[in-house]
Amino acid sequence: MVQASPDKKPHQAKQGKKLNGKSNGVPANTVIDCKIDNLYYGKFRAVRDSHIPVQQGQITAFIGPSGCGKSTALRCLNRMNDLVRGFRFEGHVHFRGRDIYHRSVDPVAVRRYIGMVFQQPNPFAMSIYNNVAFGLRLNRVKGDVPERVEKALRGAALWDEVKDKLKNSGLSLSGGQQQRLCIARAIATEPEVLLMDEPCSALDPIATRRIEELMTELKKQYTIAVVTHNLQQAQRVADMTAFMYVDTSEGARTGYLVEYNKTEAMFADPQEEYTKQYIRGEFS
Repeated sequence: MVQASPDKKPHQAKQGKKLNGKSNGVPANTVIDCKIDNLYYGKFRAVRDSHIPVQQGQITAFIGPSGCGKSTALRCLNRMNDLVRGFRFEGHVHFRGRDIYHRSVDPVAVRRYIGMVFQQPNPFAMSIYNNVAFGLRLNRVKGDVPERVEKALRGAALWDEVKDKLKNSGLSLSGGQQQRLCIARAIATEPEVLLMDEPCSALDPIATRRIEELMTELKKQYTIAVVTHNLQQAQRVADMTAFMYVDTSEGARTGYLVEYNKTEAMFADPQEEYTKQYIRGEFS
C-alpha cells in the first residue's frame, strides 16, 4: 500500500475547478457543508483536514481504502458519532447554514432531518408495518400513519412485494428486501438528507442493482451521501465523489480528504497521484 511520506505532512485536499460555487469554494446549492479540522476518539485522531460539501438533489459518494475515515465522516453529518465514547470534533457541519454541533442543537432532532441507512440491514423484530411506523411514532409525526407507511414503502420500491403481508415480521424478508425496509423506515419521516453507509456490502448483485436503481430514484426527492468500497458503484450512481486516504506520517492512521470533484471528472482525470493510483487499483 502506498503511504504518505513520513518526512512531510501530506498535502491538503484538492477540489475540482468546476464547482461553480461561492468564493470560499462551497457550491451554492450545498445542503450540508462538512468541514472536519480534527476528529478524535479519545486520543486517537481518526480524521483531519476534510472539507466535503453535500449538494442538494445529488448523490455524493465517499470512497477510499479501509480505515480512511469514510464512515466516520459520514456519521458526522447527523451526529451519530456522538454515541461513541471519547468522540471529540473540531470543525463545523452546517445544515442549511446552521451548525448542527452548536450546543443549542438537539442531535435527535438533527436525525429527524438527516436520516441514516446502515451497512447491515437492521429491521426491528416487529412487523413490516411497525418497522416503518416506528420512526413516525417516535418523532410524533402528525398525519395518517397507514398512509405514511404505504408512501414510504412505495418510495423504497417495496410496497408491491409486502402489501399483503404487512403483519409479517420484517426479519422474514430477504436481505435486499430488509435493506429496502430500512430505507422505507428512514424516509418515512421525510428527512431532507439520506445517509447510506455501504448499503449494498451485504447484498448479492441482483439486490445491489435494485438498491442502486432505488438510490437514483430517491435523489429526485432527497439529497444522498453514500459510503462505498465499490468504485463501479460510485461511478454508476454518484454525481460528486470525495476520495479519502490514510496519513501514517505521525505514527497512527488518520484519514483525510485527498480530492473532491464531479464523479465523471474524478474517474476520467483525477488530479492527485493517490487518487490515480487508487482508481487504477494499484493499492487498496
